[in-house]
Amino acid sequence: MTTEAKTNILHTEIIDGVAVVTLDTPDEKVNKLNEELIEEFSELLDRLESDDSLNGALLVSGKDENFIAGADIEMFKTRDTAEEMAKLSWTGHEILLRVEKCKKPIVAGIHGSCMGGGTELALACHYRIVSDHNATKIGLPEVKLGLLPGMGGTQRLPRLIGIQKALTYMLTGKNMYSYQARKTGFADEVIHQHAIRDAGIKAVKKLRDKKADHPDKRSFAEKALESNPIGRSILFNQALKRTMKETRGNYPAPPKIIESVKYGFKNGLDAGLKNESLLFGELAVTPESRALVNLFFGMNAAKKNPLDDKKREVKRIAVLGAGLMGSGIAEVSAEEGYHVWLKDQTMENAMEGEAEIEKNLEKKVSKRILSSFEKDEKMSLIHPTTTYNGFENIDLVIEAVFEDLDLKQKIVNEVESAGSENTIFASNTSSLPISDIAAKSERPEQIIGMHYFSPVQKMPLLEIIKTDKTADWVTATAFEVGLKQGKTVIVVNDGPGFYTTRILAPFMNEALLLLEEGASIEQLDSAMKDFGFPVGPVALFDEVGIDVGAHVADTLSDIFEERGAKTSKKAAELVDKGYKGRKNGKGFYVYESGSGDKKKKKEVNTEIYSFFGGSDRRSFPENEIQKRLTLMMVNEAVYCLQENILQSATDGDLGAILGLGFPPFLGGPFRYIDHEGPDKIIEWMSTLQNDHGDRFKPAGLLIDKNKSGRRFHPE
Repeated sequence: MTTEAKTNILHTEIIDGVAVVTLDTPDEKVNKLNEELIEEFSELLDRLESDDSLNGALLVSGKDENFIAGADIEMFKTRDTAEEMAKLSWTGHEILLRVEKCKKPIVAGIHGSCMGGGTELALACHYRIVSDHNATKIGLPEVKLGLLPGMGGTQRLPRLIGIQKALTYMLTGKNMYSYQARKTGFADEVIHQHAIRDAGIKAVKKLRDKKADHPDKRSFAEKALESNPIGRSILFNQALKRTMKETRGNYPAPPKIIESVKYGFKNGLDAGLKNESLLFGELAVTPESRALVNLFFGMNAAKKNPLDDKKREVKRIAVLGAGLMGSGIAEVSAEEGYHVWLKDQTMENAMEGEAEIEKNLEKKVSKRILSSFEKDEKMSLIHPTTTYNGFENIDLVIEAVFEDLDLKQKIVNEVESAGSENTIFASNTSSLPISDIAAKSERPEQIIGMHYFSPVQKMPLLEIIKTDKTADWVTATAFEVGLKQGKTVIVVNDGPGFYTTRILAPFMNEALLLLEEGASIEQLDSAMKDFGFPVGPVALFDEVGIDVGAHVADTLSDIFEERGAKTSKKAAELVDKGYKGRKNGKGFYVYESGSGDKKKKKEVNTEIYSFFGGSDRRSFPENEIQKRLTLMMVNEAVYCLQENILQSATDGDLGAILGLGFPPFLGGPFRYIDHEGPDKIIEWMSTLQNDHGDRFKPAGLLIDKNKSGRRFHPE
């Protein structure tokens, strides 16, 4: 017998005494835990507890490849104090405690993304069935928002899979895939997605008379260390030490996560849950969490195509250049189902690019993120070539060749001759103006910039550059492709260096000037990592390529020198002497001869100091290094907004964080100014201008903001 009941989100079918509850938030792509869902869950539990005809409940999702995406962060906007945020956390605890203590079994059937509060709901259930699909991923990513899991995650996950494994997931926010869910003991069953309902109903019936048996899958060493107070103390101390080394103390959430787990094991689950709520409230009002939450909102907004109604369908993409960037673009395109023509000058080069893609996909197979069949399916979409044959059927051409204007203009003409009248031409240039690349084009309205970041597979940003001639449908279509490739997309207006390269150039230039003044490579990189950048500016020179840095400096020097800036010529000198960085094993740091691989211990190439006044180095105040480099980037970002290169401050923050590694906990250049206050930024810059010249002159828009008392972000 089957009966049905439906509220706004929960749709309940009674099948053979089991309440099969489908979560399906109307008019949303994903389910989120919010106050409305919590209220409906409460009503469901009332019915489950009072109706003797029900054996238990199975929770499944009505969304494609999504169980619950996590808590609805919009709830944070209406709460300002730590007490309000702690109360919100406790509201979640109360409903999950009811789930956990329910006398009838509640089974979670998970297919697709299960994040944050969704994972915590699953942990409170009595049994977890997970689909073996590669879209299924489980996580507690709250640390990425400057928070800790606030609905029992710090208490239940360590008790289920062990402290060490749980800390790894909570401190990094990384995903647990289905095979890991099985291996760690998170999942009681891992099966095909279409078998979840039947298996879940069967599990409820089985558990009605017998409690679930969750085998301890920890190793002997893990059990030995975690089963006694002394071992746990060692474990927590090591985790804290490692965390502080990695975060440089800039993120308050990781130590609080460790503290929350530690407190719960010392004082018991109930006390641990209450303490977790208090810590959640404390973290939620920190500047770091506020900045990271605003970054989250910005990234979500950037996932919506503002010209959605003007986009055109893309089925076939051609990538010109099968090097590191080209093969990376081809890989992320094929992974999303696009047919990709990978063109290079020789078939050997094109095949090498294809082989690199296969190697990367094979790694995903080894990690069980992809099956061998799925890998072969994606590889079948890659078509190496040396000709333009078939380009009349290509919808989008992405050029990823050397930064040479004449070469790019020549390729534009070749593509226009070989392609159809609707083919879009996108350049992956990092600094050359798109209008210059389009200068000799027959169809300049179909030329756009699509600036990817290396490595393409990992870097989340795509910077789209439009000229005053670029058609809206071209921008819309490029934006849609970027979204499907999994990128956060910003659209900027054309100009030398666009946005990201333009604000990076003065930052890197200042590092070279400091080296000329006698600073050491180690101190420059260490100071900026302490400030919150993932890598220091000198190490970044080696990673990007000193030759690329020299080219960018040459392209942008006129802009900066017109404002009285002092520009270093050292990158060009280094390139003339064969220094290109990691790519040829000759840079600011020492690399293994010819391999480009880093040594176990990174060592400075002291020979390079001969270009910067000799080996005698002097120490600078760390604060001076940090201010000089950061304020050069921040001020240039303001210039970009002032000159309409940027369309919004939010785009500027996203671009700097996701493309260049600007410290996320500071929220980006514009939120950094809002937090510190434009008056303080101007004061710092004026002091530096007096000491070091007009390159530190505050941008006019910054001065205007200070006079008006307005912020870059009004909220």
